[in-house]
Amino acid sequence: MSADRRIYVDKQSPSVYKAMLAAAAELHQRTADVGLERSTLELVNVRVSQINRCAFCLDRHSRLAERAGVTPQRLAVLAAWREVDLFTDEERAALEIAEAVTLVADRHVSDEEYARFREHLSDDAVSLLIWAATTINAFNRVSIMSRHRVAERDPAEA
Repeated sequence: MSADRRIYVDKQSPSVYKAMLAAAAELHQRTADVGLERSTLELVNVRVSQINRCAFCLDRHSRLAERAGVTPQRLAVLAAWREVDLFTDEERAALEIAEAVTLVADRHVSDEEYARFREHLSDDAVSLLIWAATTINAFNRVSIMSRHRVAERDPAEA
């Protein structure tokens, strides 16, 4: 490997990456089983990727969020979700979980904050959203450390 190129850790350790993909697939199935909307899951993926500044995951999950029904307006204001009335109570709780998991090293979650998660979500949903935030954080780190590139797409493909 030359010094100017990063190791693509997903390619270097494909069995580990394949296990991560399997975990993500299981997570998607379980969230559907407990009635969480795919759009909510994608909002979590985008918000975590915003915080981590993972361009590759932002590109991917913004597109997936739109396919799941998230409007461009809601994606545009997602970083300021607390300042607008465009998100449901369930989505707001999911976004709180996303931020809490992502920023847990900066500040631990209080019992009061954790109780707010549970006001609008079942215990299964809280658990799965914690897993979702944990999973996308892991994928963000793989992409950031590998410096996965974002290819420009033709706007007609949108």
